[in-house]
Amino acid sequence: MQKESEVIFSKFSKGLKSLVRRKQVDSVHVRREGHQLARKLSAFDLTAIGVGTTIGAGVYVLVGTVAREHTGPALTVSFLIAGLAATLSAFCYAELASRCPSAGSAYHYTYICIGESVAWLIGWSLILEYTIGGSAIARGISPNLALFFGGEDKLPAFLVRHTIPQLDIVVDPCAAVLVLTVTVLLCAGIKESSLAQTVVTTVNVCAMLFIIIAGGYLACQTGWVGYELHSGFFPFGVNGMLAGSAVVFFSFIGFDAVTGAAEETKRPLRDLPLGIGMTLSLCCILYMLVSVVIVGLVPYYSLNPDTPISSAFSANGMQWAAYIVTAGAVTALCASLMGSLLPQPRLLMAMARDGLLPSFFSDISTHTQVPVKSTVTAGILAAVLAFFMDVSQLSGMVSVGTLLAFTVVAISILILRYAPPNKVPLPSSLQEYIDSVRMQFDAENLGTERKPFDDADIVKQSSHQFEDGEASNQYPLIQKQNSEDKQNQRSRRRKIALWNIAFFCIGVLVLTSAASAEYLPSLLRFALGAVGAAILLCCLIVLACLNQDEGRHSFGHTGGFLCPFVPFLPGACILINAYLLVSLGAGTWIRVSIWLIIGALIYIFYGWSHSSLTNAVYVPMAYLDEIHRASSSQQV
Repeated sequence: MQKESEVIFSKFSKGLKSLVRRKQVDSVHVRREGHQLARKLSAFDLTAIGVGTTIGAGVYVLVGTVAREHTGPALTVSFLIAGLAATLSAFCYAELASRCPSAGSAYHYTYICIGESVAWLIGWSLILEYTIGGSAIARGISPNLALFFGGEDKLPAFLVRHTIPQLDIVVDPCAAVLVLTVTVLLCAGIKESSLAQTVVTTVNVCAMLFIIIAGGYLACQTGWVGYELHSGFFPFGVNGMLAGSAVVFFSFIGFDAVTGAAEETKRPLRDLPLGIGMTLSLCCILYMLVSVVIVGLVPYYSLNPDTPISSAFSANGMQWAAYIVTAGAVTALCASLMGSLLPQPRLLMAMARDGLLPSFFSDISTHTQVPVKSTVTAGILAAVLAFFMDVSQLSGMVSVGTLLAFTVVAISILILRYAPPNKVPLPSSLQEYIDSVRMQFDAENLGTERKPFDDADIVKQSSHQFEDGEASNQYPLIQKQNSEDKQNQRSRRRKIALWNIAFFCIGVLVLTSAASAEYLPSLLRFALGAVGAAILLCCLIVLACLNQDEGRHSFGHTGGFLCPFVPFLPGACILINAYLLVSLGAGTWIRVSIWLIIGALIYIFYGWSHSSLTNAVYVPMAYLDEIHRASSSQQV
């Protein structure tokens, strides 16, 4: 009976450990079998993808709604604050993308730094985001096209929306056709699709430049009447301006699409951080300049909430400008659609490579060097959703995947800096070399321990110390003792860091929950908020006082971008994104929870048992080079 209980406990313990198993970080030793993605993208291509994905048609509507309800003339400041908040996540992404330049983005980084189960949930959430996001964007294109051509009656009959009375469903053929067209384009090759993305994004940026230049000229002619108001620059106060920042923050989501194409970048260590930085900089500048002009052309309370930019120009006698604005909105939606459908096949491919999804999704075309099967599957699913469903009610679910990804990427930076993985999984086929190297290391340690050593040597060795405190190489026992002391000290520091990272996240959750729980009594909210703030501040101070782990210098590909101000910058990133997550509302979280439960069941019944790490052997980092050297020499 006791043996059976021990066996059950052993299996249960093994199952729990498998939930946090981590895969090997990208390095020169990691070689993939089969066909690879084509490395053809430059920093300019990545910037076009990022800007096109980020600047959607929402900005053409958002400026009016936010200015009227939250900020007034201070809309520009709200965009600046939101841009700075998004920059925190961008710094974290830039370091991880340059260290681990493989497909999968946040899923890939989470799998390396945190563990398999969390990585699966992040990947599953991003699948939902890309699918619903692409469908919602496609559904938004047909009304704008109809507006551009002068009404739905001017569109071809097969593209016009129809209502099925029996089912009470409005089908959108135009949206489905657009999704399928983009899918075919993505299957043609990464260079071809990035070229199309560049062209469409350029048209969108030109439309925004027209708004800025023509609107600025008109505002100079009329005296910037929108800023000459009795209510001042902050009619809704600082709180209104900050509330506006929280709303427009979501207009910066999309720069992470750059990291989705990491495996197709020519020089990832340089181009990925550059592409992320240029994307955010351009988007923030364009947003701020457009908002400066629009709230200056007319008073903020006169802006049309549905067509704020067109109405501002019409109020100044430029009705024809509506065509240019509409063209910009259509191209912005097309660019966003392409950007939404681009990362999903790469994510499916990365998850299939790791064994968490069927290998069908990991196939790469020998001709175009893109994951055609994953692209077609994702495109068909998005087209069906866009055709049959009005997904606008599910649009809040799109934000969950992105904010969860932003949060775990920041946590991954803290883990990377203070407690990077010190063991790596290797395939069981290398067991012979692993045992050989382990015996070699053990023999060296054993030889040191058994070396004859007497009292005279103690006196002699104590007088032969280097200036840095290390023993001479002639006396290995003192060297071994010093090495063990350093190892123990490093182990204690890693444990302290990990516990503080965990409690910091708990403190953030308590603080943000208290801040958003308006239904609680004020005193209770204040008490919970104070406890959460105290926990996270204490943990942040401890992390700031700890030395960062030396293993970070050799983690992944070195020589790329490094996130500054650790742990403060990732800590602020976690806090901001957690607050936005908690503030999304109960209805959104209920719908997302259903999706996550479905994902958890798929992982339990398929991913967990088919994972490529199921039979992996974990070895210390110190063994890695010697094992690969031994296996390479044997193959030669």
